[in-house]
Amino acid sequence: MHSREEKKEAFGRLLDIMDALRERCPWNAEQTMESIRPMTEEEVYELSDAIIRADSADICKEIGDLLYHLVFYARIAQEKGQFDIADSIMKVCGKMEFRHPHVFRPDGSLVPEGEAPSAKEIADTWELVKAKEKDGNRTVMGGIPETMPALLKALSMQEKARGCGFDWEQPSDVWAKVEEELGEVREACGSGEQSAVEEEFGDLLFAVINAARLHGTDPEKALNRSCSKFRRRFGYIEENTIKKGMQFKDLSLEEMDSLWEKAKELGL
Repeated sequence: MHSREEKKEAFGRLLDIMDALRERCPWNAEQTMESIRPMTEEEVYELSDAIIRADSADICKEIGDLLYHLVFYARIAQEKGQFDIADSIMKVCGKMEFRHPHVFRPDGSLVPEGEAPSAKEIADTWELVKAKEKDGNRTVMGGIPETMPALLKALSMQEKARGCGFDWEQPSDVWAKVEEELGEVREACGSGEQSAVEEEFGDLLFAVINAARLHGTDPEKALNRSCSKFRRRFGYIEENTIKKGMQFKDLSLEEMDSLWEKAKELGL
């Protein structure tokens, strides 16, 4: 591993590269925060994918790619006289020191080692501590971006509510809510009112995400696992269809179901 000085040198090198690219590369010079935002979203997903695959080499590479984007945003802001990368770093440092009073004093110095709260106690009071921040969000839900994918947004909302003490007392208590929402979905589907159907499906999904969270399962990871499973099994159907010189339109639903079951038997 690298020393602290080597890490500082590496970060300084990245800043130098960014300066040179903004000043001497026409493509980099014309980029804006808006133009690189979609590429940043792609980099976040690539990092997430690498983490899921536990590929340390790719994780290392994707962290670098994402870090480059963050430095890019800060450089653009610097050119506009808004802030620079040091401002961003100092803000997050101050935020972390404030949110961890069991580790840091108000002046940033370390609290003497002693009895510290448990991880659960810290998590349970996290949102209450955040609410006391001088320049933090005025409401608990205020920091959740509207553009966040809905599944992750629901999970974030539920976690924030839990941090304020608004949660089910027992994980098993949530199943009554899931069953209630399922019944309302069936009722809405029978009514033929599309707006009601959409609303009730949303409530059901929200409840299922809550159930997954309460039972220690990351719903995003669980859904991705099911997607991967579906991809493998559907790929098996497609592969066998091609081997027979056929197309999907040539297969009956019964033939597709048969191949699907075969894929399951093979552990796909």
